[in-house]
Amino acid sequence: MNLMDPGNSSDVLRATSSIVLPPLPYAENALEPVITAKTLSFHYGKHHKAYVDNLNKLITGTDYSDLSLEEIIKGTAGRTERAAIFNNAAQIWNHTFYWNSLSPKGGGEPPSALKNTLEASYGSVDAFKKELAAAAVSQFGSGWAWLVLEDDKLKVIKTANAEDPLTTGKKPLLTIDVWEHAYYLDYQNRRPDYVNAVLEKLINWEFILQNIG
Repeated sequence: MNLMDPGNSSDVLRATSSIVLPPLPYAENALEPVITAKTLSFHYGKHHKAYVDNLNKLITGTDYSDLSLEEIIKGTAGRTERAAIFNNAAQIWNHTFYWNSLSPKGGGEPPSALKNTLEASYGSVDAFKKELAAAAVSQFGSGWAWLVLEDDKLKVIKTANAEDPLTTGKKPLLTIDVWEHAYYLDYQNRRPDYVNAVLEKLINWEFILQNIG
């Protein structure tokens, strides 16, 4: 899959299942001024890459070396003795999903089909954005805010550290990274400013719609 043309979440997973650093779906400066090229360079080129490098070292010569990224995540979730493998594998997946949750052409009004779906679930698009923003801002410490499908219903959740919805049977539709390295160079301690700017300017409505299927 070409990540320049994001597909559904399973497609994104396949793009990372060979445990390589997938290409960004846009140039490093494409999200400016909301997220600067400096932040993206560190976030993608240092943090995301480090997870890939660490995981490859951890699984070499183990039963996990021939598994897909999703299989590694599900096979190590909740296993204390495999926490390092889980954390690095999940962070690779989460970050790839996050890059595709953003778009230089994002923000604004969602497509009509998605707008109708969000209005049916939350009353309005603004109400949905407020709930997602509240989850992102209130996540204590490092973590993620997600829009997911659970039992065919839209739901906003948050997860700590490397945790993600895959391990609990939920289908992720969109995520916002609220680890400090996602925003600190641009926003310092103003996480709400970062979250609101992402929702207003970068949120990739098409990616949500594709993942709903």
